[in-house]
Amino acid sequence: MFLNHLITLSAVTVDKPTGFLGALATGAEDFIKVFNKGGSVLLSLMGGILPTLIVLLTAVNALVRIIGAERIENLGKAASRPGIQWYPVRYIILPFVAVFVLTNPMAYTMGRFLPERFKPAFYDSAVSFVHPILGIFPHANPGELFVYLGIATGIKELGYGLGDLAIRYLLVGLVVIFIRGIVTERITARMMAKSERSA
Repeated sequence: MFLNHLITLSAVTVDKPTGFLGALATGAEDFIKVFNKGGSVLLSLMGGILPTLIVLLTAVNALVRIIGAERIENLGKAASRPGIQWYPVRYIILPFVAVFVLTNPMAYTMGRFLPERFKPAFYDSAVSFVHPILGIFPHANPGELFVYLGIATGIKELGYGLGDLAIRYLLVGLVVIFIRGIVTERITARMMAKSERSA
């Protein structure tokens, strides 16, 4: 008898509420769906990119300790030397090392070794490099990895490999930061000269 009663109760369906209560119920369901989606994204990251990022950060920290922080700082001091031969050091090597070792946003602190006239150009180079490095070294800017992954997804769907994309992304980035560094240095020099004349 009790079993028959339970079977009858389980067959009863409840109509979805309408009006204000229906809207409230739908809103509550949609609200929890956002968190369910967030949880599934987090789980996919934990099985995908997060372990790689943790291992890369550990390796980079070990590399800095092996090389020595003072040697990396000496590179910044060397890049501050005047002359056209120091452009590649100042606007390719220093931003690359800063972004690779210190990651975003700490990479910009390497500019402290440069004279004031070079700081804006170094910043422009470094900030322009935080995306191109992601294809090979995702630890450098994991907060914005979605930019590279969006491009990579499209390339993958076309059937191309990601290694070639990552290398090209990096190389084009190095050319762009070099050009931006030189142009910004020249603009800064003009603005500083104009400011000194008007003072």
